[in-house]
Amino acid sequence: MAPVVVLVLIAVVAGGAAVRGHPGDGTPAARFWEAALPGSPMPEAIADLVQKGTDHSPLAEHRSAAMFLPNACLGYKYDIQCGKPPPASTEAAPAVEGIFFREAAMRVGSTMTVALPAAVPSAFLPRDVAGRIPFGNLTDALATFNIAPGSQEADQVSDTVRECAAPPLAGERKACATSLEGVVLSTTRMLGTRRVAAAASALPSTGLPRAAYVVQATSPLGGSRFVACHSRPYPYAVYQCHMTERSSKAYVVSIRGGLRGDPTMDMAALCHFDTSNWNPAHPAFRILRTHPGGSPVCHFLPYADLLFGEKVANA
Repeated sequence: MAPVVVLVLIAVVAGGAAVRGHPGDGTPAARFWEAALPGSPMPEAIADLVQKGTDHSPLAEHRSAAMFLPNACLGYKYDIQCGKPPPASTEAAPAVEGIFFREAAMRVGSTMTVALPAAVPSAFLPRDVAGRIPFGNLTDALATFNIAPGSQEADQVSDTVRECAAPPLAGERKACATSLEGVVLSTTRMLGTRRVAAAASALPSTGLPRAAYVVQATSPLGGSRFVACHSRPYPYAVYQCHMTERSSKAYVVSIRGGLRGDPTMDMAALCHFDTSNWNPAHPAFRILRTHPGGSPVCHFLPYADLLFGEKVANA
């Protein structure tokens, strides 16, 4: 059995080990992160989003449809309405298929078929800037970013606003945040402690192509409560964070491709053991051939998604 890994010690980051001197250092968001999460370095993927929000304001650039997620099914809202399953020929379908897996698939030596989407261009706005931009009012948001009502972009912005306003499921806590500071504050409130550490998947911003990957190691994270934060479609970085009380387990799964020289990537993963309140149309049930309240549903965290947990003493 793999040893329990203390979350603070495995702050996995996109692109390799977290190091000082990455983009975003010196920004108010970076200073806030360091003060709020001591000993848990900011993932480089998140630091890049912070820097982009400082250097290139979406307010000035009026970003296009490239800002938005290609398929709503890539979200993790448990009552998600995905409609018909995406055709196997579409680009989004392999990404959805390759995110979800069964808990047994994490056994060392097992081969997993994994695919993760490329990062969608985005940016964390400075907290003071994000606070001045309308979020809950759809009409104001569309006008601010010159998004045409009735367009695909408008529909996705509308979905995000509606999802953020919707009440949580029974036994779930959730919140949406429009800044990195908001993400951290929402997480600490959900967990009920300031002793919090963060982890993320170590994969390139280009995502992972659909392929077979061999499990090299699986390490459960310490603690019993976790908050996962996922990027939502919006002209700038908006994250939806959720926690289901004591019905999830978090892991770091080390995987490697089948070709000589392929690197080993440490992937943050979350397994949900109570899916009884999930929408039957959720794509995970089709992919894993299960149903609400059935076998656990596990998924990897894509690029720049975040996983938070309570710091625990070394086991």
